[in-house]
Amino acid sequence: MLFTVALCTHNHADRLTRTLADLAALKAPGCPWELLVVDNGCTDGTPALLAGHTWPAGWNVRVVRETKLGLSNARNCAIREARGEYLIFLDDDETPVPNWLRAYEKLVTERAPDGFGSRIEVLFEGPRPDWLVDELLGFLGQLRRSETTVPLTRPDTPFYGGNFGFRRSVCEVVGNFDAALGRKGSDNTGGEEVDFYRRLLGRGFKVWWTPDATIHHRIQVEKLERSYFLDLHYRQGRMEGTRKRGSASRFPPLYLYPQLGRSVGTLLRQWRAGGRRATVRAEMNVWYFVGYILGWAFGARPAGVEVAGHSSGGGAPGPGFR
Repeated sequence: MLFTVALCTHNHADRLTRTLADLAALKAPGCPWELLVVDNGCTDGTPALLAGHTWPAGWNVRVVRETKLGLSNARNCAIREARGEYLIFLDDDETPVPNWLRAYEKLVTERAPDGFGSRIEVLFEGPRPDWLVDELLGFLGQLRRSETTVPLTRPDTPFYGGNFGFRRSVCEVVGNFDAALGRKGSDNTGGEEVDFYRRLLGRGFKVWWTPDATIHHRIQVEKLERSYFLDLHYRQGRMEGTRKRGSASRFPPLYLYPQLGRSVGTLLRQWRAGGRRATVRAEMNVWYFVGYILGWAFGARPAGVEVAGHSSGGGAPGPGFR
């Protein structure tokens, strides 16, 4: 079997309903493949939805359950359970184009990659706010690395977690996903796929990009709020501050405070020049440094704590903080 498509889900039965309906439009590749759904400790209607769903004729589908909460744990479960040579990940709030798997089949046939990723486009489920400029769409998962098939060779140009895959055997060399990273319930921290991508490059594996295996990431209304972006950056800063400190002193390095001060200064200047509509990016930087300093001093905070009036759930966007 060439492909295992892994769909990891946690308490998103409403989103999953549409994803399953949209998957029916997939054009099957010429190679054998399977769909592996990982129920990550769901306590809503997801198990009943999966048990009662009618799959397209001829599909090879398995549903497994991972009780340990966390997207990285669910993805590691998929690594253990998959039967395909290649493992491809899909989120529960995404709609692939019909030729999605065929495009990856073409890439694998022509390039024999060890890892790969492709385009992600955002699909709004509510009105787009006027402050949500194109520059911010990457934080909702939009990814357009190249219009042609090219190798990915730089640590700062990873694939994103909503649309990527790899040869399963690479895990014997680079290991699985870091369970300390990735979403856990309402905690919107990400980064596990970026860490994995960099380990692939570090061990000399070949990673490729194709523009043709496009995924549409459906953006829920609750993500179309400023507080979502601020919360996202606070959490990322707190996670990175915690990891960077390691065994060093709990007192944050002095160089962090001028960085925070400069980000506040930028925020105030932009506010005076263009009003609050123009300050979203600067506010995100401020919250990042606040989180970084607090993460260094006190460690990662528990999931579910609200920042800026918002508690996130759902899919974390790709990297690109600050």
